[in-house]
Amino acid sequence: MMQTPAIVRVPADEDRFGEHHGLGISVIDFKVTPQDSSGVLIIENTFHAKGGPPRHLHHEQDEWFCAIEGEFVIEIGQERFTLRPGDSVIAPRKVPHVWAHVGEGRGKLLIVFTPAGQMEAFFREVTKANAMPPQNPELWQAHGMQLLGPPLAIT
Repeated sequence: MMQTPAIVRVPADEDRFGEHHGLGISVIDFKVTPQDSSGVLIIENTFHAKGGPPRHLHHEQDEWFCAIEGEFVIEIGQERFTLRPGDSVIAPRKVPHVWAHVGEGRGKLLIVFTPAGQMEAFFREVTKANAMPPQNPELWQAHGMQLLGPPLAIT
């Protein structure tokens, strides 16, 4: 007999495990983890200051971004987009990308990684310092990514 997967409800502004994972300018809450699904990771990234991670690519993950609140600029390959609430875009695996919260006040992105790969482990590691992920190529490589450059310049 096939077992029905567990149903997991995560309230607004909460984390799947009741934790909050600080990145200095933002907080990550896990919403769906690979153990809940067929290998998908969904996070909510809430920004209280402008900025974002360094330019990078994922060797095995597609990364989907959906703006929930605020304004974001994202570059995927050679294309640049502005995301406002309700807008979404996918960064295919092996394509360089970088983004930043550029709006005033709070910003919130829903981000989906498929398949999840080492992304949950990466976020658990880098949030120990409560700072944006360091520009350490070995750390990124150990989690299936390639570090390619600095964060976007915010004016």
